[in-house]
Amino acid sequence: MFQAQLSNLTKVALIGSPNSGKSLLFNRLTGLNQKVANFPGITVDIASGRSLEQKHIEYLDFPGVYSLRAISGEEQIAIQAFISALEDDLLDTVICVVDTTRLEKGLIFALQVLETCLQYNKPLVIAANMVDVLDQNGMKFDAEGLAQALDVAVVPLSAKSGAGLQQLGEALSAASAPSKKFESDIIASDESINHLHAQQLAEQFGPKGDVLIDTQTRLDSFFLHSWFGGLSFFFIMYLLFQSIFTWAAPAMDAVESSIQWLASAVLPLVPVGVASDFTSDALFGGIGAFLVFVPQIFVLTLVVGILEDSGYLARAAVICHKPLRVFGLTGKSFIPMLSGVACAIPGVYAARTVDSPRKRWLTYLAIPLMPCSARLPVYSLIIAAFIPAQKAMGGLIGWQGLAMFSIYLFGILCALLVTAVVSRSNAELRSDLPFVLEMPPYRLPSWRPLFRNAWNRSKHFVTKAGKVIFFVTVVIWVLGYFPNQGASLGESWLGSMGQWIEPIFEPIGLDWRYGVAILTSFLAREVFVGTLGTMFGIEGSEDFASLAQQIQDSGLPLGSGAALLVFFAIALQCVSTLAVLQRETKSWRLPIQLFISYSIFAYIAALSVFHVVEALT
Repeated sequence: MFQAQLSNLTKVALIGSPNSGKSLLFNRLTGLNQKVANFPGITVDIASGRSLEQKHIEYLDFPGVYSLRAISGEEQIAIQAFISALEDDLLDTVICVVDTTRLEKGLIFALQVLETCLQYNKPLVIAANMVDVLDQNGMKFDAEGLAQALDVAVVPLSAKSGAGLQQLGEALSAASAPSKKFESDIIASDESINHLHAQQLAEQFGPKGDVLIDTQTRLDSFFLHSWFGGLSFFFIMYLLFQSIFTWAAPAMDAVESSIQWLASAVLPLVPVGVASDFTSDALFGGIGAFLVFVPQIFVLTLVVGILEDSGYLARAAVICHKPLRVFGLTGKSFIPMLSGVACAIPGVYAARTVDSPRKRWLTYLAIPLMPCSARLPVYSLIIAAFIPAQKAMGGLIGWQGLAMFSIYLFGILCALLVTAVVSRSNAELRSDLPFVLEMPPYRLPSWRPLFRNAWNRSKHFVTKAGKVIFFVTVVIWVLGYFPNQGASLGESWLGSMGQWIEPIFEPIGLDWRYGVAILTSFLAREVFVGTLGTMFGIEGSEDFASLAQQIQDSGLPLGSGAALLVFFAIALQCVSTLAVLQRETKSWRLPIQLFISYSIFAYIAALSVFHVVEALT
């Protein structure tokens, strides 16, 4: 990639505004899978990685900021880290990434970075990204003229296609410390002069014409329309949840068939007795039941990534701002709440982008109620057990996908209900800072990083949850198998323990087996599936029928299935969520309050739904 020998370099910092393609360039340079998203605030940590070609070069990817004068707590952390890096003698060069399609905005920030690099005597290279978009629209960018005007290297490139990376390497190799030092403090510089300078440079050397702005305006006139925007938002969200079943179904069938084939091949080789029963019940019955749902995690991550990379999520935040205000939140709460759909932990971290501390606190209340991917196997299992895999309207609507959309919508509505009640009970929480959000340009997604991110997310889901599920499965199997070698699950150690908790769940039609699975799921939601699969395996299923079919055959009432969905939609997600909330709020008060209140709320709601459904059916 880089032909030049950069033996004099050790560390190179990448900095830029959100949506400039900085993290995508970092991925290109290092081969890592740093998450790339097209809305502000997605990067909250500093990533580092070795160059693919020059192993002695370490790239540092700093969070995207709009200005070196912080306007939020997250920006303040990023700027302090950048200044600390400039004071490090091992940092030799700074790369400032700018979006050539929005050159004036990028140059406002680049001028600040230039002044700071002069102050700390660090070379600067400007990476003029997204020239491929200019080429597609027949627009020109005078990189040489801009380089002469700023007296720094300006390299036109495309982080998406990889064009210009060799030239970037050559520029880094030739970069040298500036010949003069900047004497004054950047904070004292006149911002109006800085903006005027950036405007003049953009007019002189930037692309001419409004093709990109006109295209964005036409699309925004539809996606941000008062009526069509809202309808398209619900349609897109529906397609998101519908795809979890339709797109993942072939892969799920393939995984299930592979597990059945592997079981039929392995079990005859295992000695009959405890080893055979453990392999059948715990490994194939428990862990195998969990692995079947991994393709849905892949599809969910992929579709959400498409929405992120295309620039639609910022529009969704704008669409949601007015409705969210009714419930005490802000449009910026939408991004961490949607991040909570993948996992509550990154959702809690993403809440740092909410400027108002009060709104950030309310967002913390909402995130645990978002239907995270760990709940997805539970939802899918229960829906598959009670909702037929049939379609209507020529296959446009699948009943299982509609049920999934409904339970996701239910969780979101519960979150909004909680924040509305809390905000109205506290007058201080109703105050707010102005809602300001940049609209990134519409772009085609970068498919390779998207698929890689979905694959890594699925792999991480398996490796992280798999350890917990294996441990819990082994414990559940041992307690359920002994002392009678699996002859009767009800008379096992687990059955004896389960009798103590059965009165708690009996009012919603659940026996002690489901009670045990619910309790173990507080370690991680997906453990519910593995625990239940292990117990059904111990009870004597020899044909490796799907767990959903086994639940159907067990005679579980429809009301109990609905109650389970409601309970898992409301009850707090897992102990990891509690730990992250404690770290972010620096107190155990909020996590403990949420755990107790949401558990009580979930049980009361599940009990109500059970009686209503049973009365109707």
